[in-house]
Amino acid sequence: MKTSVKVRVIYGDTDAMGIVYHGNYFRWFEVGRTELFRQMGIVYRDLEAGGYYLPLTKSYCHYLLPARYDDILVVETAITEWGRASIRFQYTVWDENRENRLVEGYTHHAFTNARGKVVRAPMEIIRLIEGACEKSDMKETKEL
Repeated sequence: MKTSVKVRVIYGDTDAMGIVYHGNYFRWFEVGRTELFRQMGIVYRDLEAGGYYLPLTKSYCHYLLPARYDDILVVETAITEWGRASIRFQYTVWDENRENRLVEGYTHHAFTNARGKVVRAPMEIIRLIEGACEKSDMKETKEL
């Protein structure tokens, strides 16, 4: 399963040269991740209310081309791996017409409880991921 979200670059997203500041891509990764989960029937707020959190454990971003003020970007997000207590999201940021890849990256997250202890992912989440997996090329991993 893959989702796409459009975002417009505002002036505050850019540096003095009018180019998107590199850290903002991670904000847009979060937008994509949240919307992918929402499409799968998972709402972050509900996950946290159930005592589960998804702190970031690893991140990567490869900047290919710059985005600029007022550009419309397409953030494409997919789950590429998951395990008993972790999940990895893959991102591609395109220009509005999907002619140019601007950024590629991923984030890896652990499932934890409110005290920060790594725990198994809730079974209802695993079932939703497995259901989405049947419709895509996702794979399960046995990583942390």
